[in-house]
Formats: sequence, structure tokens, C-alpha cells
Amino acid sequence: MTPATMTDARTALAGVPGTATTAAPTIDRARTDAVVDAAVRRIAPLWPLERFVAVNPWVGMADHDFREAALRSARTAGAHMTMPRSWFAAQIATRRIADRHLETALERARTDARSATLATLPVDVPELRRRVAESTTPVGPETDPGALLLPTVADAAELVTGRRWERLVRERLSLWAGSWIDDTQASWSSPWKESGAWDAWRAEATIDRTPELLGVTGFRETVESLPSDAGEAVLRIVRELGLPEEGLELYLHRLLMRVGGWSARLRYHLWEAELHGGRDSGIHEWVAILLAWELALARAFEGRAVDGAWRELRAAYEGSPGPRAVAADIALDLVLQDALELARQEEMVARFDVAAGVNAARSTTDSRPSVQAAFCIDVRSEVFRRALESQSAGVQTLGFAGFFGFALEYVPVGSEEGRAQCPVLLTPGALIEERAGADAARTEALAARRTLRRAALDVWKSFKMGAVTCFGFVGPVGLAYARKLVTDGFGWTRPVPHPAADALKDGEQAALAPDLTPGSFDGRTSGMDAETRLASAEAVLRAMSLTETFGRIVLLAGHGSTTVNNPHATGLDCGACGGHTGEANARVAAAVLNDPAVRAGLKGRGIDVPEDTLFLAGLHDTTTDEVTLFGLDGAPSSHAPDIARLREQLAAAGRLARAERAPDLGFGDQGRSFTAVEVRGLPGAAIDEAVDARSRNWSEVRPEWGLAGCAAFVAAPRHRTAGMDLEGRSFLHDYSWERDDGFDVLELIMTAPMVVASWISLQYYGSTVDNRVYGSGNKTLHNVVAGMGVLEGNGGDLRTGLPWQSVHDGEQPMHEPLRLNVVIEAPLDAMTRIIEAHEGVRDLLDNGWLHLWAMDAEGRIGHRYAGGLEWERVARSEVATA
Repeated sequence: MTPATMTDARTALAGVPGTATTAAPTIDRARTDAVVDAAVRRIAPLWPLERFVAVNPWVGMADHDFREAALRSARTAGAHMTMPRSWFAAQIATRRIADRHLETALERARTDARSATLATLPVDVPELRRRVAESTTPVGPETDPGALLLPTVADAAELVTGRRWERLVRERLSLWAGSWIDDTQASWSSPWKESGAWDAWRAEATIDRTPELLGVTGFRETVESLPSDAGEAVLRIVRELGLPEEGLELYLHRLLMRVGGWSARLRYHLWEAELHGGRDSGIHEWVAILLAWELALARAFEGRAVDGAWRELRAAYEGSPGPRAVAADIALDLVLQDALELARQEEMVARFDVAAGVNAARSTTDSRPSVQAAFCIDVRSEVFRRALESQSAGVQTLGFAGFFGFALEYVPVGSEEGRAQCPVLLTPGALIEERAGADAARTEALAARRTLRRAALDVWKSFKMGAVTCFGFVGPVGLAYARKLVTDGFGWTRPVPHPAADALKDGEQAALAPDLTPGSFDGRTSGMDAETRLASAEAVLRAMSLTETFGRIVLLAGHGSTTVNNPHATGLDCGACGGHTGEANARVAAAVLNDPAVRAGLKGRGIDVPEDTLFLAGLHDTTTDEVTLFGLDGAPSSHAPDIARLREQLAAAGRLARAERAPDLGFGDQGRSFTAVEVRGLPGAAIDEAVDARSRNWSEVRPEWGLAGCAAFVAAPRHRTAGMDLEGRSFLHDYSWERDDGFDVLELIMTAPMVVASWISLQYYGSTVDNRVYGSGNKTLHNVVAGMGVLEGNGGDLRTGLPWQSVHDGEQPMHEPLRLNVVIEAPLDAMTRIIEAHEGVRDLLDNGWLHLWAMDAEGRIGHRYAGGLEWERVARSEVATA
């Protein structure tokens, strides 16, 4: 809050009954514990950079309606949940949003609005247009985001003293958290690292004179006066600050969002602990630390009327949802967001209408495909799948989650612990080690050499980064890097090795593969026994709706990305594989499905895989659109011609996919054509070279666009979307409900892939509409801290979400912020039962976090989920003009 804003707030609150005299009700320990727990669960977790995965920034508010969450986000974080009015004005001016969309959105808002908001909505479309055209601010009554925020004691102190105390608090908390949480980067670790958060912070705070030197008198004395138990400290501070019980959770949420990045990191610790049946109290103790700073400020300036200012400001927590002007402005912006989504949904429904007509006229056969290629449902695969299908009528592609149903804990050779190769919503199952085949001696030798090389690299890094030795490095040793500096600078070589080849030579890496042989690792069972293999194979094939008409080759293509000098590189890898590439999962799945014993067992369970069907593992590089095949040495000679033909088809598909992506990467024609030989005068070879160069360029801020633009999730047979150019904006999951007895697969899709896709969509949404709060800012200013996240610059809060360059090309957003549209071909009653049985899914749908549509027997979108377990038919007249 700025002083002017707080003065306005103080004036506005002056007339509220009881503002200066209301006494806080007595609150007990059990109640404060419950409120603290509720507040911390409002925070979305932040995964570390080594496995940075997409997270819905509002996952903790899914039980709130989207409109309610928008107001709460404004009040607790000063955040916006829609694009600026000027952006909507441009959409209206170009008729991408038509009057009919505005009218429908207004009518919906009138139906849903409370009476106070209803009176502030435009009366008709002309008034709405006028208000949008006249608006000069993105949202709210002022340009200052602080105008939206609920007050804190730091704000009261600022109001009285004129100093920005919240900035000081944020900086001090960030410095402490970075040193206490760090476990990979700091040369000198915190001496209290093994202590709990509250104990560690108190130990340091009681000897740290910095706050007092900066004006917070008595800071150490205040900290020493607090109980050693964090929960008791919270109770005491809440009582002393006179916080009303009814607004306590909101107040704590506000404090947590003051340092939202570090709060998110600590929330991750709790998430991970609970996922494995454990408990972590770090973020609960973090709340005590935040409150201690508030108390210290209150006591430090008690004699300067801060207590009186705080009594006035805290009235904002006594039952009021927020200033009416703010609520009214947010309501108007949400009308515009709704109109935008109505326009895009109209286009989507019309597109499926056209596709249904075209596909109905096509002749369909049940002939055996020569190749079936299963790709991750990731939107980047959609472009490559179309390109591959264009190579031959005998090529069929499928969509499935990139971990291929194998939730693994994978242990690379030379590693002391495994990594989760599965969606973050799941716990890993089988523990799989990477080995050099059956040669145990070679595996041990490779592990020893890799460990030794890593140790040497660590020593060398310490020499380069040391406070004293760095000078010796730059002087006599630095010249030895001249050649590498030139080759790296021109993109001829990679500045760092690919993570998969870390401390390995080419021949060594090629010899390694996942080993399914039962064994032990660190006292735990590793590998997969026969029954586990059979059960997993059946589950995967049924979930893929692949139980008959198998191709001669079935390619399981995981995906990953190739970039350098990119802290968020793992965010471009496979989210379904926990922020890693899908290589391990694809290779394990192929090995299991090629197992003769598994084939025999599957036949007994009604899935007859032909003897000549070969499952191959591959990896799709989404930056370069190259596909690497694995395990070819063990392929039968009878399949050599098939494999050679497949490699040619994959290479051709890669060239077409790169040509299609070229315009969005800043070079090439704006047309989209698989037949173009040249793109803006650039021959295909030049495009290939330019795309490949981006993957090695250490200065490239946009090596690829990731999942920017994602807008839809389709679960239906591939023939429903065959021939449709979905522009790399749709998650495509193969699903045939007729083969799904009991609708177990449908339940899995709606509770896992659909939810994960919504997380991805909402992460891109949040990073686009308010990168300041939900993104990570300018990546050219990033500094990695504690090995787990980035700061923008040399201080401030830990940043969450995506860099600005991941969603914006410098002139316009590359991601259009839309809530995900989910289209499923399945009976309405089956979907309704699943929604009713899963509270989390129902929250997402009933509270407007995503839109669900049902496809009919002709491949058209027939119904829309209207909430409350009800469906409404989509009238064709609504989309006739789309």
C-alpha cells in the first residue's frame, strides 16, 4: 500500500461502526491452529527447478467460485485475474468478441451477481462498450496494485512513519529463507539448518541487529519474549494484535502472499510430505515468523500512534468482502473474460461441427496400421502427430499421458537416490535402476567413474566460485577457455552437457537402459516381478483404448526439451514425468509390452497382441522436433525395413513440424502448410538449422513456446479429430468409452490427466494475466537461489510461475488466457457420477475453473456441463455464425 492509498483507506474506514473500539474476541489454541492450517492450504506449492512442473496458482482456492477467488486474490496479493481493459478493447474492436458474446456474458453476470454488484454492472452492451473504451487502468480504481490489498501492521507503520516497512520485511524474510532452505547451492550453510523453521529463525533473529539498525527498535527483545512453541507464539500474537477471528484466515493469507514465493516453496514441503504419508510443519511455523514481524513493528512504533492506525485498518477484516469499487471493477472485468471465452467456445463448437461432417464422409477401415505412434497428450505433440500422420495412411497416432501409466522411481546410474517419473499428484510405484544391461561389473564401473567425475567437477566449481580462488581462476586459467567461449558463443557447442549425459561419455550413455530385473537398491526392492508387469501392461493398454488391431510397430514416444542456460528448463520437459524427460517411462513400457510372458498373460485377459508387433521406445525433443529411437539393437531383423521406414517418416514429420512452428519463433511465413517447401524464402534446411541453433544458444530467451496457447483437452477416439488443425493448442487423449467397462478409465481421465491439464492451463493463464504475482518476471534478470528457484534481480521474493518471455513475444501475448475447455466423448450419466463422487473435480467444474463439454455419437459437441450436476444442450443456432 502507498501512503496515499492507506490515507484513503483510513478515511473510508473512519465511519465504520466500532472501527476504533472493537475488541478482538477471545480465541483459543485449537482455533488458531485450525485457521493457520486453512490459510497455508490456500497457497499453491512451488516445485524446485530440478523438476519444475506446472501448478495451478489458485489450487488452494478451488473451493471458491472463480469470481470470489478473483476478489480474494486482489485483496490478499494485489493480483489481477484478467487481462487489462485495453486488451479487451482491442478484442472487441477487431470483433473477436462480438456484441452477442458481451450480451450473454452480461446476462450471466446479472444472474450470478449479488445485489451490491448487480447495481454496478452496465445496463446494456453499449454502456459496457463505453466503459471499456473509457478505462485507462487494467483493473480496479487505481493503477497501484496496492490499492487492492488488505492492510497489515506494516502498512499501519508505513502510514505513520512514511517508510516502506513491508519491503524491509520481505527482504529480510527472503534472505533468511534462502539460507535456511538451501541444500544445494550455498557454500556456507545456515548453522541452524537442521532446526525447525521457528527455532532456526528465532536463533538467528535474537542476534541479528539489522532490523534495529534499520529502525525497528526492540526487535530482538520482541523475538526473545515469544514462546519457543510456534503455535503458542501465533496464539499470543493474534491476541495482542487484536485480530478478529472471522477475518483471521484472510489476514494470514495476506501475510503469506507478502512473500508468496517462499510460502509456496514451504507449501511444497508439506505437499510432498503428505503425499508420502508424512508431515512437515515448516509452513505453519513460517506463519509464526510472519506474525512475529508484525508484532515487532507494532511494538516498535507503539508510541507513534501505530496502534491507533492499526485499530482502524484492521476493521477491513471484520466481515467486509472488500471495497465496493474494487468488487465492481472486478465484476466488470470478469464479464469481459466470460465474453472472450464464449467467443472462443463458439469457434470450438463450430470447428467440431465441420470436422464431424468431413469425417463422416470419409471411408473408414479396420485394416491393420503399419505404425501406431503413442505420444504424450502434451499440446506440442499435436503438431507432430498431424505431421506424422500425413506421411502415410498406414500411420496412426494415439494420445496418452507421457509417463505411459508407469509411475516410476528411477535411479540413474551413479545416483544415491531415485527421482519420481510420474505426475506430481501421484506417488511413484516401481523402483527402477539404470544399468548397463546384465553386465553388473560394467554398471559398477560406470557408476564409480560418474561419481568420481562429478566430485571432480564439484571441486572445480568450488575453485571457480570461491571467494578467493576465483581471482586465480580468471587470471591464469581463464585464457584456456577462450576456444570454448567462442564455440559456445556462436552456438556451435553446448555450454553445458545435456542433463542425461552429465559426467558420462557418449559410448557410456548409449550402454545404459532401465533394468526391470528384480533386485534391491538401498535396502528396497527394485525392478518389476512378473505379476506387476502383467497388471501394468493390461492397465496401460486398456487406458489407451488400445486392445485390438495392433500395428506391426507401436512407438511409445515420450518427450523432453533441449535448452541451455535456462533455469526453468525442466518446465519444458514432461510434466507427466515429474518435470523430467519421458525416456525412462517409454523404455520401461516398451520392455514390459515386449515381454513374451506378458504377451501370454494379456491373451488370457482378452488382449491378443500379435507376435509380430514390436513396441519401440522413443523420445520427442519438443525444441528441435527430432525423435530418437531406443533399443534398436534388440529389434528382430524382420523389422529392419519397418524401422528404416519409420525413421524416414519421423524425420519428414520433424521437418514439417519445424516449418509450422517457425513463424511463432520469429522467422518464416505466417501461413500454416505442410506442403510448403520454403517458409519466407528460407529453405527447409535453413529452418532446421535455425531451430536447432536455438536449442544450443545460451542467450536464447525463447528456445520454444512450451505449452503456451493451450486451450482445450479432448478425450475421444483419434478419428474424431483426424484432419483437424488444432494449432498445437489441444491436449489429445485417446479414449473409447465403448471399451471402458465400468468407466474406470473415464474416471482416471477425469481425475488425473484432466486435472493436470487444468493445472498447466491455469499456470499459463496466471503468468499471462499477472506475471508480477503469478509469474517469474524477466528471465534475463534471473538469479538462481538455493538451487530451488529464482529471484528477479539480486533480492526480493522467490518468483513463481513462468518467465514473461515464456508467454509474451515482446509485442503481444503468445498465450491467450482462457480457462480450459474439456471435451469428452462419453455418456452424460457416467460423467455425472464421476463428478459427484470426486469433490475436487466438482469444485473445478462447479466453481468455474474449467469448462466441460460432451461429444455426441456424431462427433459434435452436444452438451455443456452447467454446474450442479446438470447439463444443457448446445443449440446449433448459437454457433451458426461462428
